[in-house]
Amino acid sequence: MKFYPGYRAFDLFDDLFNDNYVSKTPANLLKTDITEKNGYYELNMEVPGINKEDIQLELKDGYLKVTATRNSNNEEKDDQGRIVRQERFSGSCSRSFYVGDNVRQQDIKASFENGELKITVPTQAKKEEEETKYIPIL
Repeated sequence: MKFYPGYRAFDLFDDLFNDNYVSKTPANLLKTDITEKNGYYELNMEVPGINKEDIQLELKDGYLKVTATRNSNNEEKDDQGRIVRQERFSGSCSRSFYVGDNVRQQDIKASFENGELKITVPTQAKKEEEETKYIPIL
């Protein structure tokens, strides 16, 4: 038995570019809004159904990587023990954002509440051009 909710057999063009039956990562996981504010960027990321302990932030080579993991053991099985249907995501997914080489770990702040991860990252300070200083010839 196969069940594809909302499946329409004649949407072949859509299926070519958006195959929900092959993809393991749901499209609504880790959606992010990025806002530039006075001196920092604010990232608001949706992580529904994932606990705070299952989210990891990593800063390496100027990239901030956000990884979320969810393991689901609640599976519907038929009498032979095979999964009949599984719609909920189980596994891990990640997103990376370039934040700059000058950003340090202690400059990044993160909070988690009601399925939303909020991260603040300072904007890179613009390098000031040095004033040309002439050396007199004696």
